[in-house]
Amino acid sequence: MRRLPFLFRMRESRSNSASDSGEQSLAGSLLLAHPGLRDRHFRRTAILMSAHDAEGAMGVVLNRPLHRKLGEFGADFALGPLAGVPVFDGGPVEKRQIILCAWRPHGDANADGFQLLFGLDRERASELVGQDGVQVRAFLGYAGWSSGQLEGELKRDTWVVADLEPEIIRQPADEGLWRKILAGLDPQWRLLAGEPDDPGLN
Repeated sequence: MRRLPFLFRMRESRSNSASDSGEQSLAGSLLLAHPGLRDRHFRRTAILMSAHDAEGAMGVVLNRPLHRKLGEFGADFALGPLAGVPVFDGGPVEKRQIILCAWRPHGDANADGFQLLFGLDRERASELVGQDGVQVRAFLGYAGWSSGQLEGELKRDTWVVADLEPEIIRQPADEGLWRKILAGLDPQWRLLAGEPDDPGLN
């Protein structure tokens, strides 16, 4: 597996359709698990994509909180400013690796969107904790795809591509986030997102 990159991304407008995703980078977008996806690692997940190029792709699962704080993961974090940062299950790859991310609004109040800082070192993440409008999160592990793998999954309708809108980051980060984003894309997705686990309950 490739070394996890440290990336800085600005939000960009892009299509909600997955049909054109094979020709452009999906970094900075969301991948929503198709309602029919049953894989236990990715069922009903919303994945923030941090990298996507000819070599492969990677991202972190936004909506699987571990209900733990970073301070519970050892003395390195327990007594510092990162102790209260919430921790999420970021994906099935490198489960012992902690990835620090932050979101903050643009400095220009008239600018649309926000800045995403991915793969922060501890010092930089510590500086951002407590700053106005900044959210810092920690992820254990990440989701990764080898060259061409994600493109193949998109062709099989495994994923639905969506924009990462500023309000998404302020929503509760649980399975309800997946439902909310998917339902907002199209009436058809709204029906599928609302289906119970047991179809007999309909």
